[in-house]
Amino acid sequence: MNSERCDVFCYDEVKVERLHTDIAKVDFTETAQLFKALSDPTRLKIAYCLSCEKELCVCDIAHIIDSSVATASHHVRLLRNMGLAKYRKEGKLVFYSLTDEHIKQLVQIAFEHQNC
Repeated sequence: MNSERCDVFCYDEVKVERLHTDIAKVDFTETAQLFKALSDPTRLKIAYCLSCEKELCVCDIAHIIDSSVATASHHVRLLRNMGLAKYRKEGKLVFYSLTDEHIKQLVQIAFEHQNC
């Protein structure tokens, strides 16, 4: 007998119907893409750093994650393409930041036990 499953099949019809109706109205694709973007350890490190600072130059990001500027640029470009990060160019420098407070909060909640 598996103790992780019910011994008898039954379900709460009211809860099941309500939630079944609720999830039919929601498009989970965009949120799944968000978590997919953050599932890569390097991109998660970058998102964490961007949640701690208002913005970072791509050169700073490369040094923080111990990578080449090309690798850092690749990862922040993916974050940008997935709508999690934005950039601004100032002369020859490119600065990245998170797109909004929700992304920052999500990342900081994931690392609540750590401080920026």
